[in-house]
Amino acid sequence: MTTPIEEPVRIHGPKSAVEMRTITADEAGQRIDNFLMRHFKTVPRSRVYRLLRKGEVRVNRKRVDAEYRIAEGDEVRLPPVRLDGGDSDGQGGPGRPSTSLLELIEGSVIFQDKHVLVLDKPAGVAVHGGSGMSYGVIEALRASRPRETLELVHRLDRDTSGCLLIARDRQTLTALHALIRNGGMHKTYLALVSGSWQLGTKRIDAPLATDNRQHGERHVRVAPAGKDSVSVFKPVQFFGSLATLMEVDIPTGRTHQIRVHASFAGHPLLGDDKYGDYELNAEMKQHGLRRTFLHAQQVAFEWPGSGVPFHVSAPLPAELSAVIDAITPMKRSAKRAAPRATAGAAAGSGAKSGGPRTGGARTGGPRTGDARTSEPRADGAGASEPRSGGARASRPRPVGATTSGARTGGARTGGARTGGARTSGPRTGGARADGPKSASRPPRKKSSRGRG
Repeated sequence: MTTPIEEPVRIHGPKSAVEMRTITADEAGQRIDNFLMRHFKTVPRSRVYRLLRKGEVRVNRKRVDAEYRIAEGDEVRLPPVRLDGGDSDGQGGPGRPSTSLLELIEGSVIFQDKHVLVLDKPAGVAVHGGSGMSYGVIEALRASRPRETLELVHRLDRDTSGCLLIARDRQTLTALHALIRNGGMHKTYLALVSGSWQLGTKRIDAPLATDNRQHGERHVRVAPAGKDSVSVFKPVQFFGSLATLMEVDIPTGRTHQIRVHASFAGHPLLGDDKYGDYELNAEMKQHGLRRTFLHAQQVAFEWPGSGVPFHVSAPLPAELSAVIDAITPMKRSAKRAAPRATAGAAAGSGAKSGGPRTGGARTGGPRTGDARTSEPRADGAGASEPRSGGARASRPRPVGATTSGARTGGARTGGARTGGARTSGPRTGGARADGPKSASRPPRKKSSRGRG
């Protein structure tokens, strides 16, 4: 019997006072929701959006939505909000992320300088609070680094692991956002899609609409009225008919972009419970896949102004590498299957495959042995030279020789044959050459009749 988890005791602090704030030049250009979350550091993201929806936040005495970008000189009304404290034991709660989350996020930092932090974000952690989670990466970083100004440069889905950039000052954030808008930031992902991808390197340019809701959740779809979205898919490794490992570059960064574009191409991401294939996902669970197989592998750009190149990468996490190892035997078996398909055709003679086969050769008529037969030419001569034991035979003589026929041992003498009787009647699919035969005689019976 499972023991119920005891809810932590919440300590509610006093409400803040109403404040009128004039936006400075350093603060200008950012979205109002990001500005509010920086100001109300201990207030959950969901509550910030509720303040905006209710119109409690005003800019120049007018209501604004979350995407409004504040300008220098704007007068922003900051409403009173309750500043919640942490749990009674100080281990987190509405006012502060848990100690375990703080340690996890700080341990995920793989690069930092005076401008940016780069995290190898763990799967299962949201980049910000909301959608049932009070805190995400950015809230945890702000709690552990209270003296810094930290902002998300871009976002990753909750189930996606890999490179996540955090700006450490407003100037850097503005510069990198401009770089993204101009297509100067290159983000590369690794994704495992269903089936054998046969489209080569494929650029998918399909606009995405994010305004659709299903069961209360956002469901992105391809729609002509959506925002421009481009993804470039390149196959890296094939695993038979089960899956293909892809490298994906995204010049644009829309919500669920790779997942929707992969599904649009007919090869949804494996493990994706929203846009993927339910039966395939269930099969992949047998190979250890418990989440969407999507990893932000690397980010590269040139710093605006100086042109100094910047590149950072994060290796595939252990749980996804284990999935690759589990399905690799399928790749090997697929490689072995291809040679077997031609091995029978080439047994001992390098014979050509095609059509039903008897003894490893193509059936253009009755065969004995492994020599290649081919459809006869219109003049009655063989379209290609018969082969015996892999050696090339001489061309048949134009008069008195059949174009093909049953052979014993593959030996051939000019017109008449020695040591190999011709089958009675004309061959199926092989016409005899024009002109009289040089050694024509009626078929013999089994009696001991002498030669004519």
